[in-house]
Amino acid sequence: MEAEQKRNALKTYFGYDTFRPGQEEIIDQILSGRDVLAVMPTGAGKSICYQLPALLLPGTAIVVSPLISLMMDQVKALNEAGVHAAYINSSLSERQTARALELAKEGRYKLIYVAPERLETRRFLDFACHAQISMITVDEAHCISQWGQDFRPSYVRIRSFVRQLPLRPVVSAFTATATEKVRQDILTSLELVRPCETVAGFDRPNLYFEVQRARDKKERVRRYLAEHSRESGIIYCATRKAVDELYLWLENAGFSVGRYHAGMSADARRRSQEDFIYDRTRVIIATNAFGMGIDKSNVRFVLHYHMPQSMENYYQEAGRAGRDGEPAECILYYSPQDTMIGRLLLESRELDEEYTEEERRMIREQDAVRLRKMEGYCTTTGCLRAYILRYFGESAEDSCASCGNCMTEFEQMDATEAAADVVRCVRACGQRFGQSMIAGTLLGESTARIRDRGMDKSPVYGKQSKLGKARVQDVIRTMLERGYLCQSKDKYSLLRLTESSERLLEQTQPFCISYKREEEKAGRKTKASGAPGGRSDQVADLTEGQQALFEELRKTRMLLAGRKRIPPYMVASDKTLRDMCVRRPRSQEELLDVNGMGEKKVKQYGEAFLQVLLGYG
Repeated sequence: MEAEQKRNALKTYFGYDTFRPGQEEIIDQILSGRDVLAVMPTGAGKSICYQLPALLLPGTAIVVSPLISLMMDQVKALNEAGVHAAYINSSLSERQTARALELAKEGRYKLIYVAPERLETRRFLDFACHAQISMITVDEAHCISQWGQDFRPSYVRIRSFVRQLPLRPVVSAFTATATEKVRQDILTSLELVRPCETVAGFDRPNLYFEVQRARDKKERVRRYLAEHSRESGIIYCATRKAVDELYLWLENAGFSVGRYHAGMSADARRRSQEDFIYDRTRVIIATNAFGMGIDKSNVRFVLHYHMPQSMENYYQEAGRAGRDGEPAECILYYSPQDTMIGRLLLESRELDEEYTEEERRMIREQDAVRLRKMEGYCTTTGCLRAYILRYFGESAEDSCASCGNCMTEFEQMDATEAAADVVRCVRACGQRFGQSMIAGTLLGESTARIRDRGMDKSPVYGKQSKLGKARVQDVIRTMLERGYLCQSKDKYSLLRLTESSERLLEQTQPFCISYKREEEKAGRKTKASGAPGGRSDQVADLTEGQQALFEELRKTRMLLAGRKRIPPYMVASDKTLRDMCVRRPRSQEELLDVNGMGEKKVKQYGEAFLQVLLGYG
């Protein structure tokens, strides 16, 4: 395939002059007829990796997608860019489905998005067996693995669908988060043939990560929103009740907020989602039921009011910030109670009846391990970016110099004696208890639980009472991080000794820990709200005149989107408007040089934007 054809399609339909890292290599593999498994972080541009080949290959591409909102959003964006696409899911009537498939048979669409449940219906299978299928793409491919964080049994049937086709097309699979175990499961479950497996890199350099230990989370959030009043963001909560409480509190405080969770009616959820996507509401407060497939490019921050249940969930949710490549912030407000909430939610999780008892046990264990890894992220004093990358199997420098931990001064303390006492305590109790029991024993707590289990008779009972609860917990956490302790895989997370534990008793080398200065009272300012190094505000580095122009362009974008009843970011992203402010194009030809302005967009919206640009001299 000529390189010029790819570049022309990229510019004409998507408005980009160059590919992002990793995109062109994946596209070339698909165009050569080779199966592909690509792991690309949210915001890395994975959709172009299958949409562009679909445009260049003869026939129609089938894209298997798990959520209705994901399909509708992508199909709307493709049609807006001049690409004929359609979706088949439960939101369509039988008549609408039949009409869409008739047009597809006639070659009207280059891409058909379909829910996995629809693949083996008689009508869709008949269409697929008699049409020219150029490619089958499985989006959110981690859903096919029972080791993934969002397993869906319907995804397993994709393999059967492919087997029934008279000619097997190229199969590509994409996901944003997948460990090595999940990747292997995807390869096997989809029966990929000689696949090109690529991990494009999990790092999102434009995202700033920070964990704040906080008691008064509401006040922290209120203060953050006040400092970012012009920006769009998402606040994730662990429960519906927390969503409702925070929503009412912030609304009464005068903020433009919406809410979204599964306890609301379908109409209420739809209205809330549309208000956010169409920029009528700046901030949405939601459970993890919200966001998958929401391609809103100008989300400048994602706040987590509670700790998520896994690193996969966290990185996927945090990754909804800064999809346009511009700076954005991901702040997690953590308290130890979050771990208890996470355990309760996992214990109440309903598993599919198709699982065997052994599979259920293994999934429960995997959930417990994921929760502990997530807790480790919240309590580590090391680089947060490095923690994320290493979790997903990538090597990373010890410091990124730009996350909350790397920009924080930590206190240092020699904890050699305390660490040795932890080992003595775990050994003396026969490795039968978890962190809270061991910490309580060392602190000399007089609780019924400690007395009933005889831990008040331990030789180290009360020996670290002067150290204080926070520091004892820091010692245990650091020992776990460095491999001097480990935890059982079950939900009880019992502390266990390792081969390295005995070395702490020898005390030949000091065991030092790092810990944050207390931040519960005032709360440290985030990078965006005063610390050096940058802001998530998109117009921060524009001149005063350019900032005024940016606001006028935003108003014009809102008017244009309102006329066509589409989200504003489908007209132009914030990054595109910012590029207009810097380049100041004076003609439609010059407007084509602006990032994200393809031929169709210039033709549809060019004159309106030029009127504003020319009006600013």
